[in-house]
Amino acid sequence: MRTAYSVETVRAAERELMARLPEGALMQRAAAGLAAACADVLGRVYGSRVVLLVGSGDNGGDALYAGARLARRGAGVRAVLLAPGRAHAGGLAALRRAGGSVVETGASGVRLVEQADLVVDGIVGIGGKGGLREEAVPLAEAARRGRGAVVAVDLPSGVDADTGEVRGAAVRADVTVTFGAYKPGLLIDPAREYAGVVRFVDIGLELGLPGGAGAGAGAAQVEALQHADVARLLPVPAAESDKYRRGVVGIAAGSARYPGAAVLAVAGALRGGAGAVRYVGPAGGAVLARHPETLVSERGPARAGRVQAWVVGPGAGDDAATVGEVLEADVPVLIDADGLRLAEVGAVRGRGARGVPTLMTPHAGEAAALLGVDREVVESGRLAAARELAGRYGAAVLLKGSTTVVAEAGGGGAVRVNPTGTPWLATAGSGDVLSGLGGSLLAAGLSAVDAGSAAAYLHGLAGRFAAEGAPVSAEDVAGRIPEAWRGVVRAPAARG
Repeated sequence: MRTAYSVETVRAAERELMARLPEGALMQRAAAGLAAACADVLGRVYGSRVVLLVGSGDNGGDALYAGARLARRGAGVRAVLLAPGRAHAGGLAALRRAGGSVVETGASGVRLVEQADLVVDGIVGIGGKGGLREEAVPLAEAARRGRGAVVAVDLPSGVDADTGEVRGAAVRADVTVTFGAYKPGLLIDPAREYAGVVRFVDIGLELGLPGGAGAGAGAAQVEALQHADVARLLPVPAAESDKYRRGVVGIAAGSARYPGAAVLAVAGALRGGAGAVRYVGPAGGAVLARHPETLVSERGPARAGRVQAWVVGPGAGDDAATVGEVLEADVPVLIDADGLRLAEVGAVRGRGARGVPTLMTPHAGEAAALLGVDREVVESGRLAAARELAGRYGAAVLLKGSTTVVAEAGGGGAVRVNPTGTPWLATAGSGDVLSGLGGSLLAAGLSAVDAGSAAAYLHGLAGRFAAEGAPVSAEDVAGRIPEAWRGVVRAPAARG
């Protein structure tokens, strides 16, 4: 599992470590890792042209020391100083001793950046807020249009390390070399788009350890599951299992206008690990035509028969009565699509008060409507939006989008970030498949956060497998879920 920590926690861990190390040793560790990454990007260091964009903080020092290492290997290294009087003195001296040179900002600096084989972004550190300052913007733009690769030190300058927000101009990196810990902004859009490939360098920070800087209030802010983590969550039937012991998921979805939503939600549910799927709604004929193994009822959710979890809302139109009936059930419920609009806040919060899990799965537009803000607010601050929604409703929240995030009920704890997926998943019905898959995992006994996280992970992999660089339908995605499931559980790390 990848874990990301707040700026405050990382800095506390750095202070603890620096107190035990010789002066400057921690920066040298970071610079060595940065220089190695830069050499990998260049391929051939000798004779290459490297430009360092150097601010006044420790990121600038890392860049200068790394530049000195590259200069000793034969690279022509020039440092553009954005704050000449406050550049890291030791790093500056090391660069000059190694044969590097220094220029100030201006037209000459912009030309150097445009002509470089490699640009190293050491403008702003992890504590930077807001976009780039005015004097740095021409250099960032030159790096973007230049021919060379861009390597960011710790994270791209201009993005928010804690939230993933980008509130102005920022550097777009091809590679980001991050030290000691992942930062939330490296895993969450829109900042993630600016980071490129993230390369982790271990510098010895003690994070997330009992008694260490990552314990207690400094615990991880963001988690990203990997194959082995998901494999441990997925249900495996035992020898004595039957369809009821494996879990039965109820699907209350579809309408005369949107019967396809019911068909697709059932398709996702049938592939999600539960032993059986019950369908309740007006699209029973369409569901049976495509999925004859489904148990169809016309008597409403309360009288449909035994279920261990419900999915309600996909294609439901204005059927508030069915949504309300499902929310009264004392089993886990996944609310999606129209169900989000029809569910009363008090009814959802009441479920939490009774200790009954609820998982809400909005996309950015639906989340914006629930929060009473513009969609752009949600898309630019996905972490904050998911937490606020989870706090307001007292429910776990899976916020779909370019970065899908899953927040615990109440909004506390680490937020899960889904690392799988493809832009081709932005297609009609894809969310219905996800809701059925998530509901099936709820019925199989997973917690709301685990069910949402595992469902998003498998759904994203299935989307990749189905697409392979071409458009896909939601039905295609549903059909590749078993392949994604097998890939996760058969991975060497998962078998461990």
